[in-house]
Amino acid sequence: MAQPVCAIVGAGPGIGHALAARFGREGFAIALVGRRPEPLARLIETLADHGIEALPFRADAGDAASLVEGMDEVRTALGPPQVLIYNAFAGHPGLPSTLSPGDLAADLRVNVLGALVAAQAVIPKMRAAGLGTILFTGGGYAFDPAAEQASLGVGKAALRNLAFSLAKEVGPDGIHVATVTVAGLVRPGTGFDPLKIAEAFWALHVQARSGWEREIVFRG
Repeated sequence: MAQPVCAIVGAGPGIGHALAARFGREGFAIALVGRRPEPLARLIETLADHGIEALPFRADAGDAASLVEGMDEVRTALGPPQVLIYNAFAGHPGLPSTLSPGDLAADLRVNVLGALVAAQAVIPKMRAAGLGTILFTGGGYAFDPAAEQASLGVGKAALRNLAFSLAKEVGPDGIHVATVTVAGLVRPGTGFDPLKIAEAFWALHVQARSGWEREIVFRG
């Protein structure tokens, strides 16, 4: 039987690292998709120290063509992902009254459009197989905005809406779509430790279909 594949878009040293370790321990082949090769290399080295193998795939979550190409490379190298986790985000700080429309548009390309592109890249194979999991890293600003983080809040609210609407569309096809909405500052050794957050993602993945949730709000 082929090794299942977990693709993590927006892989970094915090939640991304914890997710790779959590799913890697369960026997998944880990595809780390990110914009810069150096951080990916460091992350792979750290994972290897703990016995987790992962492969890097370079793609810009804010560039649709780049992300499509990166997801194609994941399928070619490892096979179609059974699990997609979209963990990329961007946020230009600033009040809504002074926020540049260009900055908001750039952030939305990462926070929402990239999520859509990544999901569309895996849905056909998941539909054909009749199973799959698509998970998004949400944020508490989606329903409790901070004025100085208006752009990120708008993006997280839109991402949450996308996740819920996508869940309604593809749930009948056997694809579990959900979001882990992290309502706090991610920091090791606290209630918002990345390792604890990764457990929420794993819990969503292994849920019985009869009990699928669309969201876990992680409050630490």
